[in-house]
Amino acid sequence: MLQLEGVDVSIGAVGILRGVDMEVPGGKFTGLIGRNGAGKTTLMRTVMGLLEPSAGSVKFNGTTLAKTPTHARARNGIGYMPEDRRLVPDLTVEENVLIPAWSVGLKDATARLGRIYALIPEVREFAHRKALLLSGGQQKLVALARALMCGTKLLLLDEPFEGVAPVLAVRLAEVIGGLREEGVAIVLTESGLTHSRELLDRVYTVDRGEVSLAQE
Repeated sequence: MLQLEGVDVSIGAVGILRGVDMEVPGGKFTGLIGRNGAGKTTLMRTVMGLLEPSAGSVKFNGTTLAKTPTHARARNGIGYMPEDRRLVPDLTVEENVLIPAWSVGLKDATARLGRIYALIPEVREFAHRKALLLSGGQQKLVALARALMCGTKLLLLDEPFEGVAPVLAVRLAEVIGGLREEGVAIVLTESGLTHSRELLDRVYTVDRGEVSLAQE
């Protein structure tokens, strides 16, 4: 479903990713494991179109994404959960979840919202609370719900367990594991395999911008 071939990415004059080759099969869960600063977030942002490769190609379902803007990638079924959540604090939880639908003009947003609430009932419970009133773990659940609004084919989950209390980390892992029945492919980053070991079908490691297949 997702294929990176020889991808180089720089931020300013600093090279971050170097010759990255990576394949994510449809419906499978793929891990990208590496320490902070290794290039995990840069890879996610590149797939989402927020950064542009200086070399190589990114393909989604066989189509090169080079000229595809971020909003079109979202409309085509790619959802992104950033590490720092990036919720709008003064909007309600439900409004935050609906932001991608409003941004790309989804006509079935209400049906998608119902599906998300079924998958993550906790989000329905605090749907009308402002995002700023939630704990960090609750905000992670909302960020995952927002990613699911567009992420019907591919989900990019950047450090979903980072900074979350153990009980909520377990719950996040349960929710992510339950997405296997939805047929969605997932790329999940983590500094280690603490929470994701049992979730992943394939594991890549990243070190100093170089990615290698570690487990399949």
